Amino acid sequence: MATTNKSTLNFLYLMRLHQPTGIWLLLLPCWWGILFSNREFLPLKQIILFSLGAIVMRSFGCIVNDIIDRDFDAKVERTKNRPLASGAISVKQAMILAAILLAIAFIIALQMNLIVIILAFLSLIPVIAYPFMKRITWFPQAFLGITFNLGILLGFASVRETLNLPIIIFYLASVFWTIGYDTIYAHQDKKDDAKIGVKSTALACGSKKSISMFYAIAFVGWILAGITANMDLLYYAGLSLAMLHFAWQITSVDLDNPTSCMRIFKSNTIFAVIILFAISLG
Repeated sequence: MATTNKSTLNFLYLMRLHQPTGIWLLLLPCWWGILFSNREFLPLKQIILFSLGAIVMRSFGCIVNDIIDRDFDAKVERTKNRPLASGAISVKQAMILAAILLAIAFIIALQMNLIVIILAFLSLIPVIAYPFMKRITWFPQAFLGITFNLGILLGFASVRETLNLPIIIFYLASVFWTIGYDTIYAHQDKKDDAKIGVKSTALACGSKKSISMFYAIAFVGWILAGITANMDLLYYAGLSLAMLHFAWQITSVDLDNPTSCMRIFKSNTIFAVIILFAISLG
């Protein structure tokens, strides 16, 4: 019985269900897109489907990442005990679980319109390609931003059945938000990454000044999206509150302290909720 429970826990750890921050950082942008599409009512169907989809796809992405990075993970202090890196779960078992999750995601996608289904299929390309980016570019965080914020486009299209200029601008701006917070996250592993040859923005341009620039670009884009979407003043008031949260992040984080980096990284769920309210009020 104890062995069964331990095996179950290993699969839950593989899916990162014990670390929900990643789920929220994937889900909340989906909700941004849904609310951006129609602020007069809350489309409950889309809210539920995207909530389930975020859990499934984040778990799928973690498994793909761990399969590809298992040799790297074994050499990094923070990740050496992950199920695949430690050998607690085999690659074959992980691939079977990934296939099951992908089938569930496919069923969820089929509940929506054609453009969402097409975008969902296309999103698999960056999800699977992302783990390879840290091997070939110093900016894998940019690729993560492209991937993690696709829910904005999917959420919008699930209601409108199309895309428009404001939501595309909003999406592109959000990519820079992700680059910023994931650069902070990457600082946790920068010493190990430098030793084993893993690339990241934390090593390439990970100063507070650079992170501030990424966030600043995001805010400029969100403001431009608001202007093109005819948002009212409450939207910009919400963005102002988000700016204060960003200022707190930059002044509080110690980029040489992994515990501090993780704490500030996790706080981006609060940041994302603030943006959600800005959209809903706007």
